[in-house]
Amino acid sequence: MAIEERRYPGELASPQQVQELAEEYRKAAKHLLQLGRPGKPLTRAPFRLAAIHAIELYLTALLLHRGHNAGDIRKMQHDLAERTDHAQRAGLRLRAKTARHLQSLSQNREYLVTRYGPELAATASQINRLTATLEEVAVKVTTLIALSPSALHAAGQAAGGEVQDWDSAASLSAATANPMT
Repeated sequence: MAIEERRYPGELASPQQVQELAEEYRKAAKHLLQLGRPGKPLTRAPFRLAAIHAIELYLTALLLHRGHNAGDIRKMQHDLAERTDHAQRAGLRLRAKTARHLQSLSQNREYLVTRYGPELAATASQINRLTATLEEVAVKVTTLIALSPSALHAAGQAAGGEVQDWDSAASLSAATANPMT
């Protein structure tokens, strides 16, 4: 009797599939946010969980897109600081405030607090900040994944120059996706 090798869920997923899953969690977070009640931090926990998970999936999608191994990404567990560091080295350009927030999400173990620590719900980051972080990561990662090398060349030509590499593409995508930052 042959032993079948069991694959880890998501191990064979494409970057686009992971990004699509992230988008569904982002949409769910948006709907869950409406269910929260002022002065009742626990009512925001479902939103927080969906938002943090969406952020994690967006960063994972970008890392896969840039050639990172799924197993190596999985070893990062839910460490958004490490994922963010790798994503930034892979070309993601975030506002300083957003990068700091992603670091603090890990340092404060917000993913675990949201899942298992109802007594700590009031200590979690502000809803406005989490929403802004989710939206920035979503827009910029989606833009980077959508920009194929040929699209980058065309975008660079339209912008008056040639895009030489992915770092330039990241800067171009950041400017295109959010011209006010």
